[in-house]
Order: sequence, then C-alpha cells, then structure tokens
Amino acid sequence: MATEPKGKQRQPPVVQPSSGNSIIINPCQRLNPIVECIRNVPKEFGDISPDYQVGRTTGVLFLSLRYHRLHPEYIHQRIERLGQAYNLRILLLMCDISEHQDPIRELTKVCLLNNITVIVTWSADEAGQYLTAYKQSEHRPPTLIRERVDKTPDALLRTALTSIPRVNKTDVETLRASFGSFAKIAQADAEQLARLPGFGPKKVSRLKDAFERPFRTGTSGDGPAASAPAPTSATAAAPAPAVSALPSSSRGGDGRRMDADAVWDIELDLNSPSPEPAPAKRPREERESPPWDIEVDEGAPLPSGDEISISSDSDADIAPALRAKRRRA
Repeated sequence: MATEPKGKQRQPPVVQPSSGNSIIINPCQRLNPIVECIRNVPKEFGDISPDYQVGRTTGVLFLSLRYHRLHPEYIHQRIERLGQAYNLRILLLMCDISEHQDPIRELTKVCLLNNITVIVTWSADEAGQYLTAYKQSEHRPPTLIRERVDKTPDALLRTALTSIPRVNKTDVETLRASFGSFAKIAQADAEQLARLPGFGPKKVSRLKDAFERPFRTGTSGDGPAASAPAPTSATAAAPAPAVSALPSSSRGGDGRRMDADAVWDIELDLNSPSPEPAPAKRPREERESPPWDIEVDEGAPLPSGDEISISSDSDADIAPALRAKRRRA
C-alpha cells in the first residue's frame, strides 16, 4: 500500500458541483480563513468559476482590499472569466486596510457596470456568516423577512393604542377589560379614564387628545360654510329693495339707469318724418388782428421801442410783446 510523504499535506478532492445543500468552494480558496468560518451548512470543493457557489443561480467572488492594492488587475480577470453564468453575482470584499474609501468607490463602479452586488465585510467570521445565510435562504420565500402582523382584534387594538405616547400594553389590557370595545374607549370622558389604575392626568390628556384632536390643524367644523355667520331674524325679516321694471332702452350697457327725459330716450315711429337737423353754427366772425399780431419778416428790421406808439390804455401790453419778439429774433 502506497503511503504519502510526511512533508506533503493531503489536498481535499475536487469534485463536480452537485445539486445538494452544500456550498461549493473553488480550490483556489483552500487557504482562505473564511472557509473555516462557514458553519451549520455542508461545504465541498468543486471546479466552478466563482470562489463560492451558494446556490444554483448565486455565485460569490471574494476579494481582499490588501490584495487588490497589490494586484488591481486580478478582479477584472475574474469578472471576465465569470461572464454571465449566474443571476445573482456577489463581490464579497474584505476591508483589511485603513485607507479603504477610494478602492471601495472604484470597485463599486466596476460592479455597477457588470451587474454585481457588493458586500463589504470587516472580519473572516462576518464573511462566513454571509455565505452561510445565503445558502440557508436559498429555497426560502421572500416573505420570510417581512414583518409578521397579527390580524386579530386584540392585536389591532393593542397596536392602535400603544401608538399613543405614555400608553403601554398593560394600559391597553386595562382599557379593554374596563370598556370592552374601541368605540366605548373613545367615548369615555376624562373622569372615567382617571379612575382606572395607572392613568394619571398626563396619560388621560394624551389619550383624549388622540381621540378628539382633528387630523388637520386650522379646520373648523363642517368646512368653509360653517365660518359664515347665520342671518339674524331682523335681517331675514327685512324685505328686499324693490327694483322698478324699466325697459331695456332706459338702461345703458353697464346696467345703469338713464334719465327718463333724455332726448334720445324716445321711441320714434318709423312712419313719422325724421326730425329736422339742427341748424349749423355760423362761422365765427374773424376779428381784425391787433397791430402787434403781424408776421414779421426775418430780414426786415424790427421797430425800436421809441417808434411804438400806444394809442390807449387797453393796448398797453403791445410794447412788451414786440420787445420780446425782437429779442427772440
């Protein structure tokens, strides 16, 4: 029987990926410490493109930022070799350097272009938990992570009342046992609530405020119509002012009443002769221009002040006018 040398460590066999419940691990990850952190699920080595296969359609690539700083081309070769083999493609990053912002930002851009999900871990144990959780949730429905809401009446009552500040589950049970229904709790007055054990003034005030305060602040009663004052009896009994019925011809286009004795407000008979037109105004007799209202020839010399003779006191303003015209010339 052949025996192996003592100095050579036995390597685990590489098998073809099966369709069982095991995590398939690429042989290049044998010495990775996160392999020992994969617990509660079986694991085996197989010839696969990604580093870890946690489902039939889920492949995981592992990358250390320290290794990426020394070999930046490694991740591009692995992504190219991966191709489009899996529906869910994950890049599991191990953050083991201090200046990690720029490398993570660069790798995020690369993953966005290649439809890859980025998961950043800070320890080998955390990375192993991620791989285990993906494998355990392979066949579970997505509704498993939804919040489970109890639809029973007691649960709905408890959820509604505990949303009020200072009201806890014990207070809800006290209210349910004392009043029996949500409607009676809402209709209870402050005195009835204050007699219950564990209900102080502040808790009663918060409870009544939750039931009586309107949903929108600044609203009044039944809306805008409620703010209008109701008509008083005196106002209602006062008769409306009578409006005389006038023909349309006695009202202008803007509804204003015209004078009844206006000349144009007369109905004319079409057979009657038309009224004679008003006599045209006689042209105004032209008065003789005063001596100073004479166009002066620009070339002719203006008379001097000594040559101007004033005939009467009514023409005393002629001389100043002539002097002003001479100064303008």
